[in-house]
Amino acid sequence: MVLKKLAKSMWSLAYAVQGVVLTFLMLSVTVIVFIQVILRYVLHAPLMGIEELVLFPAIWLYMLGGANASLERNHIQCNVITVYVKNPVALSLLNLLKSTISLSVCLWLAYWAYKYFMYSLKVWKLSNLLYIPLFFGESSLFICLMLMSIYTSVELCDHLIKVRSLLRERG
Repeated sequence: MVLKKLAKSMWSLAYAVQGVVLTFLMLSVTVIVFIQVILRYVLHAPLMGIEELVLFPAIWLYMLGGANASLERNHIQCNVITVYVKNPVALSLLNLLKSTISLSVCLWLAYWAYKYFMYSLKVWKLSNLLYIPLFFGESSLFICLMLMSIYTSVELCDHLIKVRSLLRERG
């Protein structure tokens, strides 16, 4: 029971931290673009490199947004099967299959993102204008895909528990 409370508090903490980081990223992208528009179109004095600067929070925003969708389990879905299949056990088995495939894809992509992460760390490329290490943007791929893998594995476990309980009920 203590372990379950700890897991719930860690889950809540992850959700809260991701929410704060996503809010900060959305605000920073908005502010940077607003500054760019004001400088360019109102003051007619464009700031060099601001397009390059907005890429870093934008990359993190997109990737962390995907991880957040995985955490909240509100992926884009096409639930055509649920129209035809009404058996709760069959639906649970299909959800289990869907989560298994999702986890496999996440882990496969995370593996390649890790290779790219290590390459990016070794090469330490810099952006063209501001000389910001591209590692700070590129690392979002690996970190967020690992988060997606964790969240998808928890979803898989939940579906597995549901299938087991439905099968026990059927006898």
